[in-house]
Amino acid sequence: MTTTLDRPTLPAPRGEISDAVSTALRGGRLGTPSPAADPLGDDAQLALHVCYELHYRGFAGVDPAWEWDPSLLRLRAELERGFLDALRARVAGGSDVDGELSGLLVEEVPGDGVSHYLRDEARWWQMREYFAHRSIYHLKEADPHAWVIPRLSGRPKAALVAVEFDEFGGGREDRVHARLFADLLTAAGMSAAYLGYLEHVPAHALATVNMMSLFGLHRRWRGALVGHFTAAEITTGPSAARMDQALTRLGASAPCNRFYTEHIEADAVHEQVMRKDVVGGLLEQEPDLAADVVFGIQATELLEQDLADHLLTHWRAGESTLREPL
Repeated sequence: MTTTLDRPTLPAPRGEISDAVSTALRGGRLGTPSPAADPLGDDAQLALHVCYELHYRGFAGVDPAWEWDPSLLRLRAELERGFLDALRARVAGGSDVDGELSGLLVEEVPGDGVSHYLRDEARWWQMREYFAHRSIYHLKEADPHAWVIPRLSGRPKAALVAVEFDEFGGGREDRVHARLFADLLTAAGMSAAYLGYLEHVPAHALATVNMMSLFGLHRRWRGALVGHFTAAEITTGPSAARMDQALTRLGASAPCNRFYTEHIEADAVHEQVMRKDVVGGLLEQEPDLAADVVFGIQATELLEQDLADHLLTHWRAGESTLREPL
């Protein structure tokens, strides 16, 4: 089946900055909003997400020329500085790449993360909310990482392309991971429209995707993007196994499980390739990027924990985690 390209509509603003961006993209003038009080908050993160989306599919009715508009890029750069400063202030830093990666391979027993909760306790409405949060990334899965390909060379480049080839279905449309997640949404009785749940999710879900876009779009942050991608590949397999168990417990249909069983198999291989050939090869070529790789790993863990805290706090209180409940 051939799919058509969805062009999402601009989301409603969540504050002064996202309103200024939205007004400009709708045909007005880009104002000069004050810096966001919280660079990790809804207003700043939505504004960043809209700016970045111009480099992906864009928005219905928005002039493609906005992608490289100097005034919008200046505003985006200001938001990026605040975002990066906020991340740096909350991570430990350092340059011990092996130590960081080894730490990801150790899971606490018993675990108390989101996938553990979904496996053991969640109800179907909570699983559907989780799908909505993750849809912001999974419907563009692996796209942000593709930007780092021309910034690598030799062994790390070849190895990363091999991982991306699997992410994009190994040449088969029906195996593309984004397509598998769209099939999951349809099977769960949800919309599979690209960014269909953008209005619903809070800043926590946007920040994880914005981090990938920021790292991917800037050659300066190629090491951080590699660190992020490696951390994701290491941690996804065990989490996907728990998600498969959760969906089986809840009686979900096969396409829901299929998305996660695909990741159990693929990421077991990807983990080794990313650690040994992508990270190892990159640091052989550019050892000075070790601190950036560590930053990418730590920032990923930080934002994933922020999202997990948001989800678990609300779910354990019997509350929705979304801005607009499903």
